[in-house]
Amino acid sequence: MERRYPPPADSRGKLWSMELVVARNPDPDSTLPYLLLVPLADGLVFRARDTWPRTTAVYCHPVPVAEWPAAPDVVERVPLRACSRRGAAIDIIADRGREQRSQLVFTQARGRQVVFWQSPRTAKQSRPDVRLPTARGSGIADLAIVVDAHERYPYRFGAQQVTTVRKGLRCGDYAVELDGTVVAAVERKSLPDLVGSLTSGRLRYALGELSALPRAAVVVEDRYAKVFALDRVRPSTVADGVAELHVRWPSVPVVWCESRKLAEEWTYRFLAAAYRWAQDERAASEHIAAVTAGAAGRPVPPRPPASNSGVPTAEIRSWARRRGMAVADRGRLPAEIVAAWQAGRTSPAG
Repeated sequence: MERRYPPPADSRGKLWSMELVVARNPDPDSTLPYLLLVPLADGLVFRARDTWPRTTAVYCHPVPVAEWPAAPDVVERVPLRACSRRGAAIDIIADRGREQRSQLVFTQARGRQVVFWQSPRTAKQSRPDVRLPTARGSGIADLAIVVDAHERYPYRFGAQQVTTVRKGLRCGDYAVELDGTVVAAVERKSLPDLVGSLTSGRLRYALGELSALPRAAVVVEDRYAKVFALDRVRPSTVADGVAELHVRWPSVPVVWCESRKLAEEWTYRFLAAAYRWAQDERAASEHIAAVTAGAAGRPVPPRPPASNSGVPTAEIRSWARRRGMAVADRGRLPAEIVAAWQAGRTSPAG
C-alpha cells in the first residue's frame, strides 16, 4: 500500500525524524475538524477535535491510514523525540520547550472503544471515578436548549434528555426559552478564553448583557486553582478580575468545573432549573393576577368610621349604662354601641 504520510527521510538525508503531523479534515460533514498522523508502525491516523490537548482531553477517532489525504492541508508539524506504544496508550514526546508530553489513550465508554488524547495537565484535571447522574434535570422530560450558532464545538448533552437548536443568541452560548423569550443563559469559557476576554475587557461587556436576563451564569472548564499557575499573565490580575465580576454583577455567578464534561453537566442542570423556575414564576404571576382581578370585582364592605366626631359621648355612655350595656369610662366608644344609640333615637321607643 502506498505510504501517504511524510517521506522517511528529511532534506538532510537522515532517517525520518519523527513528526506528528496535524492537518485539516477534508470531510465537511465530520464533527472532528483535524486529522492526526502518528508516526507509529506504518502510520496511525486519527480524526481529532483539536490540535493538542491544552485545556481538556481531546476526543479522537481512529480511521484507516488511507484516509490521510494525498495533498494534506497541514496545520502543524510537531517534531518528536519519542513515540511508542505502552499497553493501551501511545506515549508522544514533542521536541520543544513547552507542551512536550501527551498520550493517546484507548479506553471504553458506554460499551464502545474510544480514544482520548491527553496531556499531564488534562490528565490531572480528569476525574475517572466521577459518575454523572442520568436523572432528568428538575424532572423535565425533554429540555430544549438553544445553542449559539457561533459556538464552534458545542456541548451535545448526549447523556441527557435534551433537544438542541442552533441559532444566534444575543448573549451566552447556551440558553432556554419560554414562549420565545430567553429566560436563562450560560456563557462557556475555557481558562485561556477566560483570561483573554477578562484582560481585554470583553467579558465585562458580556456580563453586562447577561445580567439583563432573568437568570444567567458563566461556567469555566477548569479549576480555580489553575489561575495561580498561569505563567503568561499575573495570576493576581485574573483573580482580581474574577472577583470584580462577582461584585459588579452578583446575579451572574462564575462557576468553576474541573473538566468540560462536568461543565456540560452543570450547564444542563442550571438551564433545567432555570426553565422550571420560569414556568413556576409565570404560573404564580398568572394566579396572583387572577386573584387580584377577582377581588377587585367583589363588593367591599364599608369600614366603620374612624372616629365618633360630633357624637355626644357622655350622653351615649349614660344611655348605654341605663340599658345594662358595659361601657368604659374613657376611650373610644364601640361602634355597635354608637349604632344602637343612633337606632334608638330614630325609633318611637327611643
